[in-house]
Amino acid sequence: MSSRSGERTRHAVVGTGARAEMFVRALVQDHPDTAELVAFADVNQSRMDAHNRWLADLGHRAVPTYRAGEFAAMLDKERVDTVLVTTVDATHDEYIVAALRAGCDVVSEKPMTVDAPRCRRILDAVAETGRQVTVAFNYRYNPLHEQLRRLLADGTVGEIGSVHFEWLLDVRHGADYFRRWHRDKANSGGLMVHKASHHFDLVNWWLDATPVEVYAAGRLFFYGDAGRRHGYARDYDRAHDAPDAAGDPFALRMAEHPRLRELYLDAEAEDGYHRDQNVFAPGVTIEDDMAVLVRYSSGATMTYHLTAYAPWEGYRVMVNGSRGRVELEVVESDFVSPGAAGALKGAALHGDEAAAEGGSATLTLRPFWSPPRRVEVEGYTRQGHGGADARMTKVLFGGAADPLHRAASARDGALALLTGLAANRSFETGQAVRVADLLPLP
Repeated sequence: MSSRSGERTRHAVVGTGARAEMFVRALVQDHPDTAELVAFADVNQSRMDAHNRWLADLGHRAVPTYRAGEFAAMLDKERVDTVLVTTVDATHDEYIVAALRAGCDVVSEKPMTVDAPRCRRILDAVAETGRQVTVAFNYRYNPLHEQLRRLLADGTVGEIGSVHFEWLLDVRHGADYFRRWHRDKANSGGLMVHKASHHFDLVNWWLDATPVEVYAAGRLFFYGDAGRRHGYARDYDRAHDAPDAAGDPFALRMAEHPRLRELYLDAEAEDGYHRDQNVFAPGVTIEDDMAVLVRYSSGATMTYHLTAYAPWEGYRVMVNGSRGRVELEVVESDFVSPGAAGALKGAALHGDEAAAEGGSATLTLRPFWSPPRRVEVEGYTRQGHGGADARMTKVLFGGAADPLHRAASARDGALALLTGLAANRSFETGQAVRVADLLPLP
């Protein structure tokens, strides 16, 4: 992003929940020569104050804080060049459009938004203002995914006929979507939008194609009221100070995690938001088991499945072509250790990481008439989404070259969103859904 002042690009963050921390650290620690953090905005002052305390720990000055209703005034007073939007998904469009119309560029967390009308509003604002929206699809920057893109673009497996994509969220990570605001589809669009938009975007990017038609089936099989049928449900509303949550592997124990305590537990008095709801309590309106079939503009098809209650976490991608097949398998954690079950993925428990869990990654090329061969990939790590977070922020904030066109545009964000929205519509109707019927794109 270029600065209007010709100096360091001035960034403001709106939405100071946990995901904002990655962007804040990248700005102040990794790219201080090209980017500057100048302000926070949020509906909750306590969360902004927590981020300012953490800035002090990094040796950075506190930045001005603004209530959400002061967002427009902040953009003007702080001379903001780029806004980082990390709020609840259903509010993204509000801040994106306001920032664009104030002359700012935007980096938005995925998904770009949660429904077609909001998406249309963002695309119209981009066209009207000429400003730029970049969607933070960090999985594009994973070295494994970059290498798969190169193999497919080089024609290594020939013309692509089909893709099979399976994503498994383990019972620690998957459960977390059912504890917080994501459990209400009005806030998040469900996992087809909030989570799978990552994966749908990857396939669009890998195939260099757009989704045409989607058929899907999904249900709430494990969490919510289903937990009673499976014998997991306990009778409490939220975990903190609930006797019935003692020993529950699905209970998030915020008091044991300093960051979560500061961001959420200590901030509850302001907005009443409970980060640690019972995953089996009533009120879940999203699915946890979803199967999708997509047809693309290239003629290729994809079968996709997302499971949010698996014993291990990872994914498998298989691409079939006219010259062979390529297979990617990633094990992010091979099981959930009991000591980490009540924590977040990657969160330290009493200061120690759950070292018992293993992982691996393999990329295998299977050409016709030849033995399979493993493709070695440099730069992959089990931290930071496979090393993708640091690579993404180097492009977004450090101005690094991007020959693979990883930086996703508003149109890319719309295409990933529309696949998920079409899947949701198909859940409801039992019919195939044409993407263009939801929102036609040029």
